[in-house]
Amino acid sequence: MPFKTVQPDDLFECQMCGDCCEGFGGTYVTETDIENIARFIGTSPETFVKDYCQMSGSRPVLAQKEDQYCIFWDEIKLCTIHPVKPRMCRAWPFIQSVLIDPKNWEIMSNSCSGIRTDFPLSIVEKCVREKLAEDKQELTSHDRNF
Repeated sequence: MPFKTVQPDDLFECQMCGDCCEGFGGTYVTETDIENIARFIGTSPETFVKDYCQMSGSRPVLAQKEDQYCIFWDEIKLCTIHPVKPRMCRAWPFIQSVLIDPKNWEIMSNSCSGIRTDFPLSIVEKCVREKLAEDKQELTSHDRNF
């Protein structure tokens, strides 16, 4: 595959393994995430934050079970809120830390079997920039719709 045609989806394919749902400091949720997840599970945003989140400073993060997995990761290894998973989860692994140091892509691949490392880091960086730009555009568009 010529590198000029590489797209972000060529670099990552979720294996549904749940490794990203375990530990690593928590998953921040935005107001939009809270509203969407609360509606999806049939509760109010206030109850969702109280029952399903912990605070990290002043920001809510999804709570973790005793096994250190996200509260929404179930025993049969599925995300029970997958259709409305938080922005932070949807973005993985196309995250800002890869732009800070592209070698972070390789480091992240050690704990995520869906990340491909057989592309030059310059291509990885290009694709991460594209995904982050798409995410920013989606957020701006979403905000205009409300």
